[in-house]
Amino acid sequence: MNDVLDAELLDRVRDRLAAEPGDLSPARVATALRAEAGGVLGDTDLLVALRHLQTELTGAGPLEALLADPTVTDVLVTAPDRVWVDCGGGLILTPVTFPDEAAVRRLAQRLALFAGRRLDDAQMWVDGRLPGHGEFGVRLHAVLAPVAQGGTCLSLRVLRPATQGLDALVERGAVRPDAHRLLRRIVSARLAFLVVGGTGAGKTTLLAALLGAVDPAERIVCVEDAAELVPDHRHVVRLVARAPNVEGVGEVTVRDLVRQALRMRPDRIVVGEVRGAEVVDLLTALNTGHDGGAGTVHANSPDEVPARLEALAALGGLDRAALHSQLAAAVQVILHVHRAPDGTRRLVEIGVVERDPIAGVLVVPAWTFAGDAAPGSERLERVLRSREGS
Repeated sequence: MNDVLDAELLDRVRDRLAAEPGDLSPARVATALRAEAGGVLGDTDLLVALRHLQTELTGAGPLEALLADPTVTDVLVTAPDRVWVDCGGGLILTPVTFPDEAAVRRLAQRLALFAGRRLDDAQMWVDGRLPGHGEFGVRLHAVLAPVAQGGTCLSLRVLRPATQGLDALVERGAVRPDAHRLLRRIVSARLAFLVVGGTGAGKTTLLAALLGAVDPAERIVCVEDAAELVPDHRHVVRLVARAPNVEGVGEVTVRDLVRQALRMRPDRIVVGEVRGAEVVDLLTALNTGHDGGAGTVHANSPDEVPARLEALAALGGLDRAALHSQLAAAVQVILHVHRAPDGTRRLVEIGVVERDPIAGVLVVPAWTFAGDAAPGSERLERVLRSREGS
C-alpha cells in the first residue's frame, strides 16, 4: 500500500483537487485518486487509499492534538522544531516537531486545500477557515518561503464561541461590580458603543456578554468576518463574510453584509470587528435611527480610536472631518479591555465620546478600573438619564 500511495501520487491528487473548485467530498477525492492512479488501485486498495488520503488532506498532522486541546487558542509554526501555542498566558514552545521544512510546507498546502484555497509558488500566502474542531472551526493563515524567510510560517487560531454573560465576567473578575451596573445601563439606554483593545484582550467576549443583556424583544443582526459571536439572546441573525474561491469569485465582504443588514429590520446592528471600509456603513447606519449598535476595534487605548477610525474611513472615501462628525453623532461610549502579561483580561476603562473644536472627537474617561479621576462621568450620566427618561 505504501508503495502504491507514495508522495508523488499524493502530490498529483492534491494538485488536481486544488485546480478544481468544490468541497472535498469523498466522491470527489475518490474520482481524483482514480484518475491519478491510472487504474493501478483495485477496490480494496482504493478504499484504504481513500481513507488515508482524506486524513492526509484534511487532518492537521502533528498539530491535531494541540488544536483539540480546549485551552489552546493559537497554534503557531515558525520552523520544523518551533511549534508554539497560546493558552491565554502567552506563547509556549511545545515539544511537537516536524521532520523537516518540506513537511511543514506540505501540511500548510493541504490545510489550504481543505479551506478551499490554493497555496503554491504562484500563490505564496493564504487566509481561510478550516471546518472542524468545534462549531466555528479554525482560522488559517500560512506563508511559504522565500516570502517567509525562515521557512513556511503557519498560524492557526481556534475560533471558540464567545458565550459568557455579564454575570460570569463579574464572577471571574473581568468586570467590576460598579462597571457591571454601568454597562447594563448603557445597553438598556441603547447607547451605541465600541469595544476596543489589543489582540486577544477579550473584545469579542465582552461584546457578546453585552449583547446577551439586550432586551429579548429586540432583533440583533451581527456581521462578522469570522463567526465568533454567540450572544445568549433569543433573536440574533448572524451574517458571516466569505473569501473568494480558488477561481477568485464568490467573495462576500463585511461591507456588503452591513448594507444587507440595514434591510433586515434590525433593532441593533453589530459588526464583530471593524477593520475596513465597513466603518463608513456602520456609522451611517447608527446615524439613521439604528440606536444601540456596537462593534469592536483593534486599538491599544481609547485615545487611539479616532485615529484608527480615520485610517479605516479613508478606505471608504470618508475624510477626517466627515469621520469625526459621523463618529461624534453615532457613538456615545468606548469600552477598553486589556490583557495583562499574566493573561488576565479585564475591562479597564469606560470612555464617553465628546466633540472638540480642535481634535474633532475626544474620548474622555468616565470610569476606570484603577479608580482614577474620571472627568467624563458627569457627561455619561447626563446622556444615560436623557435616554432613560425618553
